[in-house]
Amino acid sequence: MISQTPIRPGDGRYLFRGVMVGDGHRAAGTSLSAAQDEAGVPPSVWKGRGLAAVGLAAWDVVTERQAELLLGEGRHPDADRIECERLEAGDDPAKARRATVLGRPIEHNRSPKTEKAKERVPWLGMHLVFRPPPTAHIAWALMDDEVRRVLELCQDTAVDRTLEWVGESVAQIRWGSGGKRRRQIRDGLIVAVFRHYESRAEESKPLLHDHALVSIRVRRPDDKGTWGNLSADSTLAHIVAADTLYILFFMEEVSARLGWAWEPREVTPGRRPVMEIAGIDQRLIGWQSTRRQQIEEALFVLTADYVEEHGHAPGERAAYGLACRAADRTRPPKRKELRSLSDLRMRWRESAIASFGTDVVDRLAERARAAAAAVWARVRPVVDIVLAAVDVTAVVYVMRGAFKRHHLLAEARRYLSYVLRGRPHQPGLDERIVQAVIDDYTRPVGRGLMMTADLRALYPRDTEDQTVLRPLTRKRTAPLYARARLAAGALRARVHAARRSERLGSRARPHIVAVPGASRSGPRPSRPDRKAGRDQVQQGTDVAALEQTRATIEAVAKMAVKLQDGVRERAVARGPRPQPAPSAPAPSHTQQPGVQQTPGRTPTGGLA
Repeated sequence: MISQTPIRPGDGRYLFRGVMVGDGHRAAGTSLSAAQDEAGVPPSVWKGRGLAAVGLAAWDVVTERQAELLLGEGRHPDADRIECERLEAGDDPAKARRATVLGRPIEHNRSPKTEKAKERVPWLGMHLVFRPPPTAHIAWALMDDEVRRVLELCQDTAVDRTLEWVGESVAQIRWGSGGKRRRQIRDGLIVAVFRHYESRAEESKPLLHDHALVSIRVRRPDDKGTWGNLSADSTLAHIVAADTLYILFFMEEVSARLGWAWEPREVTPGRRPVMEIAGIDQRLIGWQSTRRQQIEEALFVLTADYVEEHGHAPGERAAYGLACRAADRTRPPKRKELRSLSDLRMRWRESAIASFGTDVVDRLAERARAAAAAVWARVRPVVDIVLAAVDVTAVVYVMRGAFKRHHLLAEARRYLSYVLRGRPHQPGLDERIVQAVIDDYTRPVGRGLMMTADLRALYPRDTEDQTVLRPLTRKRTAPLYARARLAAGALRARVHAARRSERLGSRARPHIVAVPGASRSGPRPSRPDRKAGRDQVQQGTDVAALEQTRATIEAVAKMAVKLQDGVRERAVARGPRPQPAPSAPAPSHTQQPGVQQTPGRTPTGGLA
């Protein structure tokens, strides 16, 4: 998952003294590289397509001075050299310093001339934390070094691809008077990535994760290439969509490189499941997630207080706020003891063996491969666009009521992770599912980009069933996600029933199997045309029905062959029967030479 916090002026000490050295404690006078070596964490590196604009390259090592200038002051990473050159050229100190600032200086927000200066706290960046699922931490910590390196490579790839999507499809720069307009950035993001190996629990536990410090300074898409500020609100609105994309990429990389499969695990009854590596002993998750256990205990108390105060269970937004409060209450102090990765892995292995035995730890990879074979055997890598669109519509509608496109995009990526279980998806498949939802099953709400589910589109013929989703949105006795899954199941059953009636009514309209299925694109049709368009879309892929039809045809063919064999055996047992005198056949029924009838089939090709 991805968590986010802003970077403001004054946060440099926390970043440079703690985050950059593995959440440890760096003594005064110790260089950043020396502190990272002592802590056993790799050196931090630069990433992003916007590095060329400041004279950096991907995978360059981040120095402390570069981080202080860019992330602490909003200046060029090489500001010291630029300022010296300007002073030597004859510029006054103020002008030389202004030449090193990227965009508007942070002092502008503190000026009394600035409107609402006291209320403005400028952002200098965003602090994103990328954490893979718990079973990935377990495999990374307890398996051999080869698996560890592969999982670290999977983490690198997933983080890079997610940051690339944020920079190309999400990141916008404020434009015009008051920054009300938004435009795409010119080059890309500038990100400093720091890798950590352990959690902040009192007893150190494995937690492979990356801290990505995204600079808010980006270039405008104009001829001059001037610098401005990243639109934080548009970026933060897509954090959940980026989170689901990161998990999807990580799952695909692990399955492609290690051959493992994934399966959903319900952490809290009635809440969204978490995708985990199939075959990993679930007891190890409790051993690894001691910090989570502390949070859950505090969350239980906070939730009980919320129910007593409000009279009902918290919704999705309130539950997230309670979880953040529980994490803050149980946050332990940072450790001061520095440990290398090899030392940590040895301690983790000894702790796991002492808790669960050598057999459980040594056979992790073997059981993961066996579980993957079972998952691949029963789960087919087929995505039905129509069923995916119906599922996404029902879940997002019940969970939110009114929603935007990025909410649909996040749910579509969750759907792909549940269906494919780590198999790769075609590029743009998530966007196609979202577009199918918007075209066929939604209607606009109010002004702006808000929309909601169109119940008439979901139930085009039966008006009495249009109210099937409304009681689920108001039923507070069941968890919100459980209600969403009930609604999705009802709509999926509706689609299957419509497809069965179409197959029984006309054999000339077979379902077309495609991976993935086709989705209708183009402008939103008018109300009369949408019904016909849905009838065409519902002739999408139905793999289960096709397999059942094929199996039925084969069974009928085998039965026909057995019946004919039985007839021949009975005829041989009874002996020859008297035959009538042959007569001249009718010209229309004369068999052409060279043409033989196929046993078990009629001349028209139907089953006998």
